[in-house]
Amino acid sequence: MATVPLKDELDIVIPTIRNLDFLEMWRPFFQPYHLIIVQDGDPSKIINVPDGFDYELYNRNDINKILGPRASCISFKDSACRCFGYMVSKKKYIFTIDDDCFVAKDPSGKDINALEQHIKNLLCPATPYFFNTLYDPFRDGADFVRGYPFSLREGVPTAVSHGLWLNIPDYDAPTQLVKPLERNTRYVDMVLTIPKGTLFPMCGMNLAFDRDLIGPAMYFGLMGDGQPIGRYDDMWAGWCCKVICDHLGLGIKTGLPYIYHSKASNPFVNLKKEYNGIFWQEEIIPFFQQLNLSKESTTVQKCYVEMAKQVNDKLGKIDPYFVKLADAMVTWIEAWDELNPATKDCAKVTNAASK
Repeated sequence: MATVPLKDELDIVIPTIRNLDFLEMWRPFFQPYHLIIVQDGDPSKIINVPDGFDYELYNRNDINKILGPRASCISFKDSACRCFGYMVSKKKYIFTIDDDCFVAKDPSGKDINALEQHIKNLLCPATPYFFNTLYDPFRDGADFVRGYPFSLREGVPTAVSHGLWLNIPDYDAPTQLVKPLERNTRYVDMVLTIPKGTLFPMCGMNLAFDRDLIGPAMYFGLMGDGQPIGRYDDMWAGWCCKVICDHLGLGIKTGLPYIYHSKASNPFVNLKKEYNGIFWQEEIIPFFQQLNLSKESTTVQKCYVEMAKQVNDKLGKIDPYFVKLADAMVTWIEAWDELNPATKDCAKVTNAASK
């Protein structure tokens, strides 16, 4: 029998408001692993999980009970609630997927084991300091090209593996409205490291990360019910993680694996959620591009608390929401450290090139 990679070191986190019938398609790949299901919305609704899966399920009542007053930092009626699963996990690695994501097929027609590819990405180094024109030099059949500095070939630890999607692209509402029938059919057989100093729009529907290295920065913000913005939860986490990874000498990979995104969300509903974000991002992005963290910030937690202060001081001028978000970022770290006391001093600076 084939060995299961990281069987006892990885949790699968799924946010949902419905029965998880989609797991049947993923059974060959997911069944050996432990699932953490975060139920959004009405906690009295019964969520059915197919037989044979090892899982724990948390609803809003559980979140309130476990976190007490700090539960206010976990979004309600938004998929951002998934980050509660990151907090309660005790494993080194996390894979998170949306419940409308199915198994994709590669160009030969073979089912893609997305989790296996994420694990490959996370277990080999990243190369953020110098771009390799053959993309990921650690993949089979590739290597560092002529002219790549030997001093940088060791690479750095990979903290995040960002996967992509076939069928329904991850578009914002205006793009959805002008391209309602567009589908992504291009399978690009590629993994690359996002260079240092470059931000990217992180999508949370097909994502894996090293919880020990970057977990405390994987906060999906305050979104959804009661907040003036939605659908920026994963992107907020991505911007924060990228700046912290750059500071601590860690890498982020994007590309393979693909999943099949089956359902386009309503562009008019999305526009209502995104409306403020579309304006605000024109100031948020420059903020992150110019954000510098101090040498004293030697752990993810210290980086994140320092970042929260800058969010309060600089983005708070845009809208009071950012003052509230900055407070929630600090609350998140307090809750994380309470549930994960052993990780308080983890993820110290790992690479001299990051200083």
